[in-house]
Amino acid sequence: MPVEVVSYMLSDENKNKRLQFQIILQCAPFLKRIKVACIMNIESQCCRELERIFEETDIEYKVLAVNSEKCLIFFFRREELDAYLKRKEVRKFLEYYGYACQDVDRVLLKLSSRVCQYACHNSGFPHEIGAFLNYPIEDVRCFIEKDGKGELMTGYWKVYHNPGRAQMVFLAYDKARISAVNEFLMGKTIKDIQKGTMNDECSNHRWK
Repeated sequence: MPVEVVSYMLSDENKNKRLQFQIILQCAPFLKRIKVACIMNIESQCCRELERIFEETDIEYKVLAVNSEKCLIFFFRREELDAYLKRKEVRKFLEYYGYACQDVDRVLLKLSSRVCQYACHNSGFPHEIGAFLNYPIEDVRCFIEKDGKGELMTGYWKVYHNPGRAQMVFLAYDKARISAVNEFLMGKTIKDIQKGTMNDECSNHRWK
């Protein structure tokens, strides 16, 4: 994707349009239903735009942390996230970090509390957040145990197991981003873009 296009769109004076492009750049695999959730920082003054951007969609968002300049936002589809959190390996991993209940709202409240504790008291970033972002549990666990070192490869996350499979997922994420950006440049909104999913080959690259 040309750097000039990205720079131009992120400098657009239309605040809503600029925010939509930022979301597409960072959350395209989620919008295209390859991931169950995504996370990003946005300007605090832009938070009120989110409700309008995602109205009439099944996408919800949770503000995990906020300060005078930035908001950390977690985007998800409730039904898909609920099913994901009930997977045995995901549930067992999160229980270890104190997420005793798999109710979506309570789990996200706990995650927000962990993020805010880090932001306010510098108590250590809650790296288990990778599990919420559809990263392979074994890679999230190794990242924590090895303090982010010794990875086999780095892409959308640090890979410690099955790099071949991870590379396929990275390519699917790239394809989703290119597709979403091209749709946006042709005049579609996020509301339109999130209705269309990637083809079966790409969709099957969601990490099971």
